[in-house]
Amino acid sequence: MTLVKNNRSLVLLGLLIGLIFAELDETVVSTAMPTIIRELHGLSLYGWVAGVYMLAVTLFMPILGKLADLYGRKRVYLSCMGLFILGSIVSGIAPSMAVLLLGRGIQGIGAGGLMPIALVIIGDAYPLEQRAKIQSLIGPLMILPQLLGPTVGGYLVGHVNWHWVFLINIPVGLLAAAVLSIGMRESRGTESKKIDWAGAVTLVLALLSLLLAPVLIDNQGLSWSSPVIIGLLVLSGLLIALLIRIESRVKEPIIPLHLFRNRNIVVLSLIVFILMLGVMGGTSAFPFFAQNVMGLTPTAAGYLMMAFMAGAVPSSIVNGFLITKVPYRSLFIVCFTLPIVGFFLLSRIGIDTTVLYVVVTFFILGLGLGALFGGDNLIVQESVDKEHSGVALGTVQLFQSLGATIGLSVFGSLLARHISDGVSGLADQLPAGTASHIATGGIPQGLAPDLLVKVQTVFAGAFQNIFTISLGFVIAAFFICWFLKKEVLSKKEPESAAAAAEPALEARP
Repeated sequence: MTLVKNNRSLVLLGLLIGLIFAELDETVVSTAMPTIIRELHGLSLYGWVAGVYMLAVTLFMPILGKLADLYGRKRVYLSCMGLFILGSIVSGIAPSMAVLLLGRGIQGIGAGGLMPIALVIIGDAYPLEQRAKIQSLIGPLMILPQLLGPTVGGYLVGHVNWHWVFLINIPVGLLAAAVLSIGMRESRGTESKKIDWAGAVTLVLALLSLLLAPVLIDNQGLSWSSPVIIGLLVLSGLLIALLIRIESRVKEPIIPLHLFRNRNIVVLSLIVFILMLGVMGGTSAFPFFAQNVMGLTPTAAGYLMMAFMAGAVPSSIVNGFLITKVPYRSLFIVCFTLPIVGFFLLSRIGIDTTVLYVVVTFFILGLGLGALFGGDNLIVQESVDKEHSGVALGTVQLFQSLGATIGLSVFGSLLARHISDGVSGLADQLPAGTASHIATGGIPQGLAPDLLVKVQTVFAGAFQNIFTISLGFVIAAFFICWFLKKEVLSKKEPESAAAAAEPALEARP
Protein backbone atom coordinates (compact mmCIF):
# COMPACT_ATOMS: atom_id res chain seq x y z
CA MET A 1 0.00 0.00 0.00
CA THR A 2 1.08 3.57 -0.47
CA LEU A 3 0.14 6.06 2.18
CA VAL A 4 -0.01 9.59 0.83
CA LYS A 5 1.46 12.58 2.57
CA ASN A 6 0.19 13.31 6.09
CA ASN A 7 -2.52 10.63 5.98
CA ARG A 8 -1.21 8.21 8.58
CA SER A 9 -3.21 10.10 11.19
CA LEU A 10 -6.40 9.53 9.16
CA VAL A 11 -5.64 5.82 8.89
CA LEU A 12 -5.10 5.58 12.66
CA LEU A 13 -8.25 7.61 13.38
CA GLY A 14 -10.38 5.43 11.11
CA LEU A 15 -9.04 2.25 12.71
CA LEU A 16 -9.60 3.50 16.27
CA ILE A 17 -13.18 4.60 15.55
CA GLY A 18 -13.97 1.18 14.13
CA LEU A 19 -12.29 -0.78 16.94
CA ILE A 20 -13.81 1.21 19.79
CA PHE A 21 -17.33 0.95 18.40
CA ALA A 22 -16.98 -2.76 17.65
CA GLU A 23 -16.00 -3.26 21.30
CA LEU A 24 -18.70 -0.85 22.50
CA ASP A 25 -21.31 -2.93 20.68
CA GLU A 26 -20.73 -5.88 23.03
CA THR A 27 -21.32 -3.95 26.26
CA VAL A 28 -24.24 -1.96 24.84
CA VAL A 29 -25.97 -5.13 23.64
CA SER A 30 -25.42 -6.83 27.02
CA THR A 31 -27.13 -3.90 28.75
CA ALA A 32 -30.06 -3.97 26.33
CA MET A 33 -30.58 -7.74 26.29
CA PRO A 34 -33.26 -7.96 29.02
CA THR A 35 -35.46 -5.56 27.02
CA ILE A 36 -34.73 -7.32 23.72
CA ILE A 37 -35.52 -10.74 25.18
CA ARG A 38 -38.78 -9.46 26.65
CA GLU A 39 -39.97 -7.91 23.36
CA LEU A 40 -38.90 -10.82 21.15
CA HIS A 41 -40.02 -13.49 23.64
CA GLY A 42 -36.67 -15.23 23.40
CA LEU A 43 -35.63 -16.13 26.94
CA SER A 44 -34.72 -19.69 25.89
CA LEU A 45 -32.17 -18.30 23.41
CA TYR A 46 -30.75 -15.61 25.72
CA GLY A 47 -27.27 -17.14 26.04
CA TRP A 48 -26.98 -17.81 22.33
CA VAL A 49 -26.93 -14.08 21.49
CA ALA A 50 -23.45 -13.75 22.99
CA GLY A 51 -22.48 -17.33 22.10
CA VAL A 52 -23.13 -16.97 18.37
CA TYR A 53 -21.22 -13.67 18.24
CA MET A 54 -18.14 -15.10 20.00
CA LEU A 55 -18.25 -18.25 17.89
CA ALA A 56 -18.20 -16.20 14.69
CA VAL A 57 -15.41 -13.94 15.95
CA THR A 58 -13.21 -16.89 16.87
CA LEU A 59 -13.95 -19.04 13.82
CA PHE A 60 -13.06 -16.40 11.24
CA MET A 61 -10.20 -14.56 12.93
CA PRO A 62 -7.28 -16.51 11.34
CA ILE A 63 -9.10 -16.88 8.01
CA LEU A 64 -9.63 -13.14 7.62
CA GLY A 65 -6.03 -12.49 8.67
CA LYS A 66 -4.87 -14.80 5.88
CA LEU A 67 -7.18 -13.16 3.33
CA ALA A 68 -5.70 -9.78 4.29
CA ASP A 69 -2.23 -11.17 3.57
CA LEU A 70 -3.39 -12.44 0.17
CA TYR A 71 -5.72 -9.72 -1.10
CA GLY A 72 -4.70 -6.57 0.74
CA ARG A 73 -5.28 -5.15 4.20
CA LYS A 74 -7.55 -2.29 3.17
CA ARG A 75 -9.87 -4.37 1.01
CA VAL A 76 -10.41 -7.08 3.62
CA TYR A 77 -10.68 -4.63 6.54
CA LEU A 78 -13.35 -2.61 4.74
CA SER A 79 -15.14 -5.86 3.86
CA CYS A 80 -15.11 -6.78 7.56
CA MET A 81 -16.51 -3.36 8.44
CA GLY A 82 -19.19 -3.91 5.77
CA LEU A 83 -20.12 -7.25 7.33
CA PHE A 84 -20.27 -5.66 10.77
CA ILE A 85 -22.62 -2.95 9.44
CA LEU A 86 -24.75 -5.55 7.59
CA GLY A 87 -25.02 -7.61 10.76
CA SER A 88 -26.03 -4.47 12.66
CA ILE A 89 -28.82 -3.79 10.12
CA VAL A 90 -30.12 -7.37 10.32
CA SER A 91 -30.00 -7.28 14.15
CA GLY A 92 -31.57 -3.83 14.30
CA ILE A 93 -34.62 -4.76 12.24
CA ALA A 94 -34.92 -8.29 13.65
CA PRO A 95 -38.58 -9.30 14.15
CA SER A 96 -37.60 -12.51 15.96
CA MET A 97 -34.78 -14.11 17.94
CA ALA A 98 -33.81 -16.27 14.96
CA VAL A 99 -33.16 -13.18 12.82
CA LEU A 100 -31.32 -11.50 15.71
CA LEU A 101 -29.01 -14.51 16.03
CA LEU A 102 -28.34 -14.38 12.29
CA GLY A 103 -27.45 -10.70 12.54
CA ARG A 104 -25.16 -11.29 15.52
CA GLY A 105 -23.40 -14.05 13.61
CA ILE A 106 -22.75 -11.73 10.65
CA GLN A 107 -21.53 -9.04 13.05
CA GLY A 108 -19.18 -11.55 14.65
CA ILE A 109 -17.62 -12.53 11.32
CA GLY A 110 -16.87 -8.87 10.60
CA ALA A 111 -15.55 -8.21 14.10
CA GLY A 112 -13.24 -11.22 13.78
CA GLY A 113 -11.15 -9.38 11.21
CA LEU A 114 -11.17 -5.85 12.63
CA MET A 115 -8.59 -6.13 15.43
CA PRO A 116 -5.90 -8.33 13.78
CA ILE A 117 -6.07 -6.51 10.44
CA ALA A 118 -6.04 -3.10 12.16
CA LEU A 119 -2.81 -4.04 13.92
CA VAL A 120 -1.27 -5.22 10.64
CA ILE A 121 -2.21 -1.92 8.93
CA ILE A 122 -0.61 0.01 11.79
CA GLY A 123 2.44 -2.24 11.39
CA ASP A 124 2.67 -1.33 7.71
CA ALA A 125 2.17 2.37 8.37
CA TYR A 126 4.49 3.16 11.27
CA PRO A 127 8.13 2.43 12.12
CA LEU A 128 8.80 0.08 15.02
CA GLU A 129 9.28 2.55 17.90
CA GLN A 130 6.18 4.57 17.01
CA ARG A 131 4.22 1.36 16.52
CA ALA A 132 5.23 0.11 19.97
CA LYS A 133 3.87 3.28 21.57
CA ILE A 134 0.66 3.25 19.51
CA GLN A 135 -0.11 -0.41 20.17
CA SER A 136 0.58 0.02 23.88
CA LEU A 137 -2.26 2.55 23.94
CA ILE A 138 -4.79 0.54 21.91
CA GLY A 139 -5.39 -2.01 24.66
CA PRO A 140 -6.07 0.62 27.35
CA LEU A 141 -8.32 2.52 24.92
CA MET A 142 -10.60 -0.49 24.94
CA ILE A 143 -11.54 0.54 28.49
CA LEU A 144 -13.76 3.23 26.96
CA PRO A 145 -16.36 0.74 25.68
CA GLN A 146 -16.46 -0.91 29.10
CA LEU A 147 -17.11 2.44 30.78
CA LEU A 148 -19.53 3.85 28.22
CA GLY A 149 -21.41 0.69 27.25
CA PRO A 150 -23.88 0.47 30.16
CA THR A 151 -24.67 4.19 29.92
CA VAL A 152 -25.15 4.20 26.13
CA GLY A 153 -27.18 0.99 26.18
CA GLY A 154 -29.38 2.20 29.00
CA TYR A 155 -30.02 5.55 27.31
CA LEU A 156 -30.92 4.01 23.94
CA VAL A 157 -33.28 1.48 25.48
CA GLY A 158 -34.88 4.01 27.83
CA HIS A 159 -35.18 7.04 25.54
CA VAL A 160 -35.27 5.66 21.99
CA ASN A 161 -35.74 1.89 21.49
CA TRP A 162 -33.58 -1.23 21.49
CA HIS A 163 -33.34 -1.32 17.69
CA TRP A 164 -30.93 1.64 17.82
CA VAL A 165 -28.54 -0.38 19.96
CA PHE A 166 -27.59 -1.97 16.63
CA LEU A 167 -28.57 0.69 14.10
CA ILE A 168 -26.25 3.29 15.67
CA ASN A 169 -23.37 1.19 14.32
CA ILE A 170 -24.32 2.12 10.75
CA PRO A 171 -23.29 5.82 10.72
CA VAL A 172 -20.29 5.15 12.95
CA GLY A 173 -19.11 2.24 10.80
CA LEU A 174 -19.54 4.28 7.62
CA LEU A 175 -17.57 7.15 9.17
CA ALA A 176 -14.72 4.82 10.19
CA ALA A 177 -14.66 3.25 6.71
CA ALA A 178 -14.70 6.67 4.98
CA VAL A 179 -11.85 8.06 7.10
CA LEU A 180 -9.72 4.97 6.46
CA SER A 181 -10.51 5.00 2.72
CA ILE A 182 -9.44 8.63 2.38
CA GLY A 183 -6.22 8.19 4.34
CA MET A 184 -5.05 4.83 2.98
CA ARG A 185 -3.93 3.97 -0.52
CA GLU A 186 -3.21 0.39 -1.45
CA SER A 187 -1.67 -1.00 -4.60
CA ARG A 188 -3.25 -4.11 -6.10
CA GLY A 189 -1.18 -7.08 -7.18
CA THR A 190 -1.82 -8.67 -10.56
CA GLU A 191 -0.74 -12.21 -9.72
CA SER A 192 -3.48 -14.80 -9.25
CA LYS A 193 -3.99 -16.13 -5.74
CA LYS A 194 -5.59 -19.35 -4.59
CA ILE A 195 -7.58 -19.69 -1.39
CA ASP A 196 -7.13 -22.87 0.60
CA TRP A 197 -10.85 -23.63 0.71
CA ALA A 198 -10.37 -27.16 2.05
CA GLY A 199 -8.24 -25.86 4.91
CA ALA A 200 -10.63 -22.99 5.62
CA VAL A 201 -13.70 -25.25 5.81
CA THR A 202 -11.87 -27.83 7.92
CA LEU A 203 -10.61 -25.12 10.29
CA VAL A 204 -14.11 -23.69 10.74
CA LEU A 205 -15.60 -27.15 11.41
CA ALA A 206 -12.80 -28.05 13.85
CA LEU A 207 -13.21 -24.83 15.82
CA LEU A 208 -17.00 -25.05 15.67
CA SER A 209 -16.91 -28.56 17.15
CA LEU A 210 -14.53 -27.41 19.88
CA LEU A 211 -16.35 -24.18 20.79
CA LEU A 212 -19.86 -25.64 20.64
CA ALA A 213 -18.94 -27.70 23.69
CA PRO A 214 -18.70 -24.78 26.17
CA VAL A 215 -21.59 -22.97 24.46
CA LEU A 216 -23.87 -26.02 24.86
CA ILE A 217 -22.74 -26.45 28.46
CA ASP A 218 -23.62 -22.83 29.23
CA ASN A 219 -26.92 -22.75 27.33
CA GLN A 220 -28.27 -26.30 27.39
CA GLY A 221 -27.19 -27.43 30.84
CA LEU A 222 -24.95 -30.24 29.59
CA SER A 223 -21.86 -31.36 31.51
CA TRP A 224 -18.32 -31.93 30.26
CA SER A 225 -18.85 -35.68 30.71
CA SER A 226 -21.96 -35.67 28.50
CA PRO A 227 -21.70 -38.00 25.44
CA VAL A 228 -22.62 -35.07 23.18
CA ILE A 229 -19.76 -32.93 24.56
CA ILE A 230 -17.25 -35.78 24.42
CA GLY A 231 -18.34 -36.51 20.84
CA LEU A 232 -17.81 -32.88 19.84
CA LEU A 233 -14.34 -32.79 21.41
CA VAL A 234 -13.32 -36.04 19.69
CA LEU A 235 -14.65 -34.75 16.35
CA SER A 236 -12.69 -31.54 16.84
CA GLY A 237 -9.49 -33.52 17.46
CA LEU A 238 -10.01 -35.57 14.29
CA LEU A 239 -10.68 -32.44 12.23
CA ILE A 240 -7.56 -30.75 13.60
CA ALA A 241 -5.52 -33.79 12.53
CA LEU A 242 -7.11 -33.56 9.06
CA LEU A 243 -6.37 -29.82 8.95
CA ILE A 244 -2.68 -30.44 9.65
CA ARG A 245 -2.58 -32.97 6.80
CA ILE A 246 -4.27 -30.54 4.39
CA GLU A 247 -2.10 -27.56 5.37
CA SER A 248 1.09 -29.56 4.91
CA ARG A 249 0.23 -30.18 1.23
CA VAL A 250 -1.26 -26.96 -0.16
CA LYS A 251 0.68 -24.06 -1.65
CA GLU A 252 -1.09 -21.27 0.27
CA PRO A 253 -2.29 -22.83 3.57
CA ILE A 254 -4.91 -20.90 5.52
CA ILE A 255 -2.68 -21.32 8.59
CA PRO A 256 0.94 -21.94 7.47
CA LEU A 257 2.38 -24.73 9.59
CA HIS A 258 5.80 -23.05 9.60
CA LEU A 259 4.32 -20.51 12.04
CA PHE A 260 4.43 -23.26 14.66
CA ARG A 261 8.17 -23.67 14.10
CA ASN A 262 8.55 -20.04 15.14
CA ARG A 263 9.52 -20.02 18.80
CA ASN A 264 7.90 -16.70 19.67
CA ILE A 265 4.62 -17.57 17.96
CA VAL A 266 4.33 -20.86 19.86
CA VAL A 267 5.33 -19.34 23.21
CA LEU A 268 3.01 -16.34 22.89
CA SER A 269 0.12 -18.55 21.76
CA LEU A 270 0.62 -20.69 24.87
CA ILE A 271 0.90 -17.64 27.13
CA VAL A 272 -2.29 -15.93 25.93
CA PHE A 273 -4.22 -19.22 25.88
CA ILE A 274 -3.22 -20.14 29.44
CA LEU A 275 -3.74 -16.62 30.77
CA MET A 276 -7.17 -16.22 29.21
CA LEU A 277 -8.13 -19.69 30.39
CA GLY A 278 -7.14 -18.92 33.99
CA VAL A 279 -7.53 -15.18 34.31
CA MET A 280 -10.80 -14.64 32.42
CA GLY A 281 -12.31 -17.77 33.90
CA GLY A 282 -11.55 -16.58 37.43
CA THR A 283 -12.03 -12.82 37.35
CA SER A 284 -15.13 -12.59 35.14
CA ALA A 285 -17.25 -14.08 37.93
CA PHE A 286 -15.93 -11.69 40.59
CA PRO A 287 -18.91 -9.27 40.40
CA PHE A 288 -21.04 -12.23 41.55
CA PHE A 289 -18.88 -12.40 44.70
CA ALA A 290 -18.92 -8.63 45.17
CA GLN A 291 -22.71 -8.49 45.06
CA ASN A 292 -23.48 -11.54 47.18
CA VAL A 293 -20.70 -11.46 49.76
CA MET A 294 -19.51 -7.84 49.85
CA GLY A 295 -23.03 -6.45 49.42
CA LEU A 296 -22.23 -4.12 46.51
CA THR A 297 -24.72 -3.05 43.84
CA PRO A 298 -24.31 -4.54 40.34
CA THR A 299 -22.99 -1.21 39.05
CA ALA A 300 -20.48 -0.82 41.87
CA ALA A 301 -19.38 -4.45 41.46
CA GLY A 302 -18.74 -3.88 37.75
CA TYR A 303 -16.80 -0.67 38.23
CA LEU A 304 -14.78 -2.18 41.07
CA MET A 305 -12.94 -4.24 38.48
CA MET A 306 -11.86 -1.07 36.71
CA ALA A 307 -9.00 -1.05 39.22
CA PHE A 308 -7.49 -3.64 36.87
CA MET A 309 -7.41 -1.08 34.06
CA ALA A 310 -5.98 1.54 36.42
CA GLY A 311 -2.93 -0.71 36.68
CA ALA A 312 -2.92 -1.95 33.10
CA VAL A 313 -2.95 1.48 31.43
CA PRO A 314 0.33 2.85 32.90
CA SER A 315 1.94 -0.58 32.67
CA SER A 316 1.06 -0.87 28.99
CA ILE A 317 2.39 2.61 28.22
CA VAL A 318 5.67 2.03 30.06
CA ASN A 319 6.15 -1.35 28.39
CA GLY A 320 5.45 0.26 25.00
CA PHE A 321 8.40 2.59 25.56
CA LEU A 322 10.70 -0.10 26.98
CA ILE A 323 10.03 -2.96 24.56
CA THR A 324 12.39 -1.51 21.93
CA LYS A 325 15.12 -0.89 24.52
CA VAL A 326 14.97 -3.88 26.91
CA PRO A 327 14.78 -7.60 26.06
CA TYR A 328 11.08 -8.40 25.92
CA ARG A 329 11.63 -11.69 27.70
CA SER A 330 12.92 -9.75 30.70
CA LEU A 331 9.91 -7.41 30.60
CA PHE A 332 7.45 -10.29 30.54
CA ILE A 333 9.24 -12.19 33.32
CA VAL A 334 9.29 -9.16 35.62
CA CYS A 335 5.69 -8.19 34.87
CA PHE A 336 4.32 -11.71 35.21
CA THR A 337 5.47 -11.99 38.82
CA LEU A 338 2.70 -9.52 39.70
CA PRO A 339 -0.29 -11.69 38.59
CA ILE A 340 1.13 -14.41 40.83
CA VAL A 341 0.96 -11.98 43.76
CA GLY A 342 -2.51 -10.80 42.67
CA PHE A 343 -4.07 -14.24 42.45
CA PHE A 344 -2.42 -15.33 45.69
CA LEU A 345 -4.20 -12.40 47.37
CA LEU A 346 -7.48 -13.27 45.63
CA SER A 347 -7.21 -16.86 46.85
CA ARG A 348 -7.38 -15.45 50.40
CA ILE A 349 -10.64 -13.50 50.04
CA GLY A 350 -13.37 -14.09 52.60
CA ILE A 351 -16.60 -12.68 53.97
CA ASP A 352 -14.72 -9.79 55.59
CA THR A 353 -12.84 -8.75 52.40
CA THR A 354 -12.86 -4.96 51.96
CA VAL A 355 -13.24 -2.86 48.84
CA LEU A 356 -9.70 -1.49 49.35
CA TYR A 357 -8.28 -5.04 49.41
CA VAL A 358 -9.98 -5.84 46.11
CA VAL A 359 -8.93 -2.54 44.48
CA VAL A 360 -5.28 -3.08 45.43
CA THR A 361 -5.38 -6.69 44.24
CA PHE A 362 -6.88 -5.89 40.85
CA PHE A 363 -4.48 -2.96 40.45
CA ILE A 364 -1.56 -5.36 40.95
CA LEU A 365 -3.06 -7.73 38.38
CA GLY A 366 -3.38 -4.86 35.90
CA LEU A 367 0.22 -3.76 36.41
CA GLY A 368 1.40 -7.26 35.58
CA LEU A 369 -0.86 -8.12 32.67
CA GLY A 370 -0.45 -4.68 31.08
CA ALA A 371 2.67 -6.08 29.41
CA LEU A 372 0.40 -8.03 27.08
CA PHE A 373 -1.45 -4.94 25.78
CA GLY A 374 0.24 -4.42 22.47
CA GLY A 375 3.42 -6.17 23.54
CA ASP A 376 2.43 -9.64 22.36
CA ASN A 377 1.04 -8.35 19.06
CA LEU A 378 4.18 -6.34 18.39
CA ILE A 379 6.44 -9.33 19.05
CA VAL A 380 4.31 -11.47 16.72
CA GLN A 381 4.57 -8.91 13.91
CA GLU A 382 8.33 -8.63 14.28
CA SER A 383 8.81 -12.41 14.46
CA VAL A 384 7.39 -13.19 10.99
CA ASP A 385 7.74 -11.87 7.46
CA LYS A 386 5.32 -9.11 6.55
CA GLU A 387 3.40 -11.31 4.12
CA HIS A 388 2.45 -13.55 7.05
CA SER A 389 1.77 -10.89 9.70
CA GLY A 390 -2.01 -10.98 9.23
CA VAL A 391 -2.42 -14.72 9.65
CA ALA A 392 0.19 -14.79 12.46
CA LEU A 393 -1.70 -12.16 14.47
CA GLY A 394 -5.01 -13.88 13.72
CA THR A 395 -3.61 -17.22 14.89
CA VAL A 396 -2.27 -15.90 18.21
CA GLN A 397 -5.53 -14.02 18.84
CA LEU A 398 -7.39 -17.24 18.00
CA PHE A 399 -5.61 -18.99 20.89
CA GLN A 400 -6.45 -16.03 23.12
CA SER A 401 -10.12 -16.23 22.18
CA LEU A 402 -10.17 -20.02 22.63
CA GLY A 403 -8.70 -19.66 26.11
CA ALA A 404 -11.26 -17.04 27.12
CA THR A 405 -14.23 -18.98 25.73
CA ILE A 406 -13.26 -22.29 27.31
CA GLY A 407 -12.14 -20.65 30.55
CA LEU A 408 -15.42 -18.83 31.06
CA SER A 409 -17.36 -22.06 30.67
CA VAL A 410 -15.08 -24.35 32.70
CA PHE A 411 -14.64 -21.93 35.59
CA GLY A 412 -18.33 -21.06 35.57
CA SER A 413 -19.20 -24.75 35.86
CA LEU A 414 -16.64 -25.29 38.65
CA LEU A 415 -17.89 -22.29 40.59
CA ALA A 416 -21.51 -23.36 40.31
CA ARG A 417 -20.63 -26.89 41.43
CA HIS A 418 -18.61 -25.67 44.43
CA ILE A 419 -21.45 -23.41 45.55
CA SER A 420 -24.12 -26.05 44.98
CA ASP A 421 -22.15 -28.63 46.95
CA GLY A 422 -21.59 -26.14 49.74
CA VAL A 423 -25.22 -25.09 50.16
CA SER A 424 -26.61 -28.64 49.85
CA GLY A 425 -26.03 -29.12 53.57
CA LEU A 426 -28.01 -25.94 54.28
CA ALA A 427 -30.98 -26.81 52.04
CA ASP A 428 -33.29 -27.55 54.96
CA GLN A 429 -32.64 -24.08 56.42
CA LEU A 430 -33.13 -22.16 53.15
CA PRO A 431 -36.46 -21.07 51.60
CA ALA A 432 -38.07 -23.93 49.69
CA GLY A 433 -36.69 -24.39 46.19
CA THR A 434 -33.90 -21.81 46.46
CA ALA A 435 -30.92 -24.06 47.26
CA SER A 436 -30.59 -25.30 43.68
CA HIS A 437 -30.71 -21.77 42.22
CA ILE A 438 -28.26 -20.00 44.55
CA ALA A 439 -25.23 -20.94 42.40
CA THR A 440 -26.56 -18.94 39.47
CA GLY A 441 -29.16 -16.60 40.96
CA GLY A 442 -27.35 -15.44 44.07
CA ILE A 443 -28.24 -15.36 47.75
CA PRO A 444 -31.95 -14.78 48.39
CA GLN A 445 -33.10 -11.77 50.41
CA GLY A 446 -34.35 -11.97 53.97
CA LEU A 447 -32.13 -14.75 55.34
CA ALA A 448 -31.46 -14.81 59.07
CA PRO A 449 -28.06 -13.21 59.89
CA ASP A 450 -26.42 -16.46 61.04
CA LEU A 451 -27.67 -18.36 57.98
CA LEU A 452 -26.56 -15.52 55.70
CA VAL A 453 -23.03 -15.78 57.11
CA LYS A 454 -23.01 -19.53 56.46
CA VAL A 455 -24.07 -19.09 52.82
CA GLN A 456 -21.58 -16.25 52.28
CA THR A 457 -18.86 -18.48 53.73
CA VAL A 458 -19.75 -21.11 51.12
CA PHE A 459 -19.45 -18.46 48.38
CA ALA A 460 -16.08 -17.29 49.73
CA GLY A 461 -14.77 -20.87 49.83
CA ALA A 462 -15.90 -21.49 46.23
CA PHE A 463 -14.15 -18.36 45.00
CA GLN A 464 -11.00 -19.22 46.98
CA ASN A 465 -10.88 -22.55 45.13
CA ILE A 466 -11.40 -20.85 41.76
CA PHE A 467 -8.66 -18.28 42.36
CA THR A 468 -6.27 -20.96 43.61
CA ILE A 469 -6.72 -22.73 40.27
CA SER A 470 -6.14 -19.40 38.48
CA LEU A 471 -2.95 -18.99 40.50
CA GLY A 472 -1.69 -22.26 39.04
CA PHE A 473 -2.35 -20.99 35.51
CA VAL A 474 -0.50 -17.69 35.99
CA ILE A 475 2.47 -19.52 37.54
CA ALA A 476 2.55 -21.74 34.43
CA ALA A 477 2.43 -18.64 32.19
CA PHE A 478 5.31 -17.10 34.16
CA PHE A 479 7.54 -20.11 33.49
CA ILE A 480 6.55 -20.22 29.81
CA CYS A 481 7.79 -16.60 29.49
CA TRP A 482 11.33 -17.88 30.00
CA PHE A 483 11.13 -19.59 26.59
CA LEU A 484 10.72 -16.29 24.72
CA LYS A 485 13.76 -15.16 22.79
CA LYS A 486 16.12 -12.98 24.80
CA GLU A 487 16.32 -10.10 22.35
CA VAL A 488 15.33 -6.48 22.04
CA LEU A 489 12.72 -5.69 19.41
CA SER A 490 14.43 -3.97 16.54
CA LYS A 491 13.46 -3.28 12.97
CA LYS A 492 14.33 -6.16 10.68
CA GLU A 493 15.18 -3.87 7.81
CA PRO A 494 15.85 -0.15 7.35
CA GLU A 495 12.70 1.86 7.84
CA SER A 496 14.13 5.17 6.82
CA ALA A 497 11.20 5.96 4.57
CA ALA A 498 8.72 5.19 7.30
CA ALA A 499 10.70 7.21 9.80
CA ALA A 500 10.75 10.28 7.63
CA ALA A 501 8.51 13.18 8.51
CA GLU A 502 6.32 12.67 5.44
CA PRO A 503 6.71 9.01 4.53
CA ALA A 504 5.62 7.07 1.49
CA LEU A 505 5.35 3.41 2.36
CA GLU A 506 5.21 0.42 0.08
CA ALA A 507 3.79 -2.83 1.37
CA ARG A 508 2.40 -5.99 -0.08
CA PRO A 509 -1.26 -5.95 -1.00
